[in-house]
Amino acid sequence: MWPWEHAIVAYLAYSTFCHAIYRDPPSGLEAIAVVFASVFPDLVDKLLAWEFGVFDAGYALGHSVFAAVPISIGIGLAARSIGRSRAGIAFALGYLLHLPADVFDSYVREGIFQPELMLWPVVVVQDHGVNQGFVEQFLLFFARYRDELLAGDLTTYRWLQIGLAVFTALLWLYDGAPVLRNLLRGSRRLLLGVVGNRRFDESTGRR
Repeated sequence: MWPWEHAIVAYLAYSTFCHAIYRDPPSGLEAIAVVFASVFPDLVDKLLAWEFGVFDAGYALGHSVFAAVPISIGIGLAARSIGRSRAGIAFALGYLLHLPADVFDSYVREGIFQPELMLWPVVVVQDHGVNQGFVEQFLLFFARYRDELLAGDLTTYRWLQIGLAVFTALLWLYDGAPVLRNLLRGSRRLLLGVVGNRRFDESTGRR
């Protein structure tokens, strides 16, 4: 599953959770936490495997349920200790959804059930034919993905993914566009602060 697909699934799940439990949308911090956590396993494993050769494949420590669960609990407890419990929940949800999502995606696209993707080091997955750096390998896989989209002959599964992306984008807008909303508010405060200081200087004759 591609990084943005993980992010879409994670945001959709967390936003739905927020509306069901808290009766309000995710905050900017929570949106960042859930999206970052949703791609965290790939950032760890694929970078260490493809770029540095630490692991045999892009499914190792970061994708392991034996690491994901304690890391999620630790982040959750740390977030709770500073009064950011919801951000901790967002991180845990985004991270823990990544693991079964890869197994599900592999089964749907390739017909291969691979629970071993999340069982490192009990089961070590091998990447056959991956012998390039992180950027080069990503671009190679992305070129295949792009060619599939441009060919126009999309599978039902791919159409479902596109529909899910559109729905999640609309949900994000309904939530008030968290992160973008925070950036716009911050920019507005900064602009008002600069204008206010300038007017004050002009009224007092300062330069």
